[in-house]
Amino acid sequence: MRTTTLSDVAREAGVSLATASRAINGSTNRTVGPALRERVLAAAARLHYSPDANAQAMARGRTTSLGLIVHDIADPYFSAIAAGVTRAAEAAGLSVVLTSTEHDPAREVSFVELLRRQRVRAIVVTGGRRDDPEGTAALRAALEGFQAAGGSVALVSQPLEGMSTVVVDNREGAADLARHLHGIGYRRFAVVAGPVDHLTSRDRLSGFREALDELGAPLADGAVVHSGFTRDGGYEGMAELLRRDAGPEVVFAVNDVMAVGAMAAARDAGVSVPDDVAVAGFDDISTLRDITPALTTVRVPLVEAGVLATELALGPGEPREVHLAGEVVVRESTPAR
Repeated sequence: MRTTTLSDVAREAGVSLATASRAINGSTNRTVGPALRERVLAAAARLHYSPDANAQAMARGRTTSLGLIVHDIADPYFSAIAAGVTRAAEAAGLSVVLTSTEHDPAREVSFVELLRRQRVRAIVVTGGRRDDPEGTAALRAALEGFQAAGGSVALVSQPLEGMSTVVVDNREGAADLARHLHGIGYRRFAVVAGPVDHLTSRDRLSGFREALDELGAPLADGAVVHSGFTRDGGYEGMAELLRRDAGPEVVFAVNDVMAVGAMAAARDAGVSVPDDVAVAGFDDISTLRDITPALTTVRVPLVEAGVLATELALGPGEPREVHLAGEVVVRESTPAR
């Protein structure tokens, strides 16, 4: 049996093809009266006609989907945010189109253009920015183009002018962690930081360093190692610290997956955590429950961040910022000294 077409429905209802399309698919600028629409829908039901999703999107100008851009879906940080985005999108009757840049900032712009062509209703972009004015300008231009075409945008990261953003208070959270570690007896600190130009890493390092300076326990020369913002980056950073023989009592890795890598590097070098060196992270990703010793970290409500970003992207009104504070969570990886 051949598939029923919209033309079949139009003939059955005794209306033009254009009228049948407007009744079933909707329209951005023309409407159909209730009685005529019911007649078309009744004809469609009799013929078992199924609307074409792409045709509906073209007629309405937008699909019932939301685009989500993350840096690495394998990273539990982004998985948790994606869970929040998905939860909020489903509550709004939307599906989620997920894209992952694999930590390549240039791919963000490509994905924005792809999602624009797919006519998603909104885009949520997650992940820290780089200190790259040209790249940031390109992303802003792509997002502004999407907005000009009728879409809406929200970010989970550093703010971009004219766009709603969920901002994690990275500097303050790292400062609170430094003050806590100092308060339980630590005096010699080191940091496994991310790339020098990574703004989230920079904020967390700056907050940690400034708090230690205020406490009279500044970071020593050679006590900061820059590496990838990943588990392997944490491994390499800790290995470098151990080669330098910097002698820290505690190492702060600027995110949890880096802290996991740092702990693995210490173990492989025969260095005990926390007996020989303590380790702390940032984010409180869900997989930490399987790490031994349990990791001290700064908890960020990541699922809530995803929900808030989606609500900002779909909500009315002017662009705004929502700030999320971190909470120091003390576990076995940093016992009191």
